[in-house]
Amino acid sequence: MFKKYNHILFLLYIPIYMVCFLALESRPVNLGVNVHTVLDDMIPFSKYFVIPYFLWFAYMTATIIFFFFYDKMELIKYAVFLITGMSVCIIIYAVFPSYQTLRPVITDDDIFSKMVCFIYSVDSPSDVCPSIHVLNSIAAHTAVLKSRFFRSKPVLKTISLILMILICLSTVFLKQHSVIDGLCAIILAALLYIPIYSRFSLFKRFSKA
Repeated sequence: MFKKYNHILFLLYIPIYMVCFLALESRPVNLGVNVHTVLDDMIPFSKYFVIPYFLWFAYMTATIIFFFFYDKMELIKYAVFLITGMSVCIIIYAVFPSYQTLRPVITDDDIFSKMVCFIYSVDSPSDVCPSIHVLNSIAAHTAVLKSRFFRSKPVLKTISLILMILICLSTVFLKQHSVIDGLCAIILAALLYIPIYSRFSLFKRFSKA
């Protein structure tokens, strides 16, 4: 059983990441560079984007569970993408801290506003660049695109694409991140794609060895 599911060891990264993340969160909020662009001022705040923002948790969980049971090799690539990307982000946060001051004051009392307030209360506006929310969403959709199980399922791939886009957009419409945070996450994802999924993939070289 362990030999079949030994890729569960990747989950050991979660407590390591959380310890590092919480240590960084304990620092002063306004430490480092204030990330801000003119585009951020042009993008309106929309509390309704809290729905796709929260769907990120379901999206990540569902893809990880699916690949864990049905596509071990894809899960390994997916896990390497996530672990490497999140580790790089943690290092960047530690060496080049950043924060943002984009969040509006929430005065409404509807369910969407309460959900936004909850996010603001548990996640400080510090260590924002690159956006892990955006990075992990791209990783999840890339895994879906590359998996043999979804090659003949264009509807599911389209749903995944739409969800990824909405999640990425939610980070700026909820004022959780600057446009720069998202762009840096996209660049990091592109750099990680090369050794994991491209024709220069290290996995292909190991499989031939």
